Amino acid sequence: MLNVLMFLGGLILLVLGASTLVRGASRLAMSFGISPLVVGLTIVALGTSAPEVAVSVGAVLDGKADIAIGNVVGSNIFNVLFILGISALITPLVVNIQLIRQEVPIMLGTSLLLLALSLDGQLSFLDGASCSPCWWSTPCSWLFNRAARPRLRGTNSPERIALPRPAHGTVTGQHRSA
Repeated sequence: MLNVLMFLGGLILLVLGASTLVRGASRLAMSFGISPLVVGLTIVALGTSAPEVAVSVGAVLDGKADIAIGNVVGSNIFNVLFILGISALITPLVVNIQLIRQEVPIMLGTSLLLLALSLDGQLSFLDGASCSPCWWSTPCSWLFNRAARPRLRGTNSPERIALPRPAHGTVTGQHRSA
């Protein structure tokens, strides 16, 4: 009974902590003029990944690197396919086409790099260090695009893709301007 109460208490605290983190990070970002999207994809993502990092580091220190790799890969697959899929079922997602053009190639490239580096059956320190620029490329591209944005203000606004709810079992996409 005590275990159930501790589990429920931890779950409640987890939800409250996550909500506080998201609200605080969004307010902080807006006070500095940073897009909430950037905050959501960096600060909040890092904060929510902290438990996974702890599990992975613990597994590596215990000599169970396969658990760490499975944790990272499985978490990414779950987040992209399940969480994004459930979100799209609940409400239509409107995605900036520029986000797709930047993020999808980075995500695919990083995944292919991890696959290539792990083909020899191990991931060394050098392998991990070669993955680091992949992570840094994302926030650097945001900063570059943010710096370039004032020069582009006279042009048309970026194209957006609306990902509507599927109708009658089909998935369709429609293009619309922002």
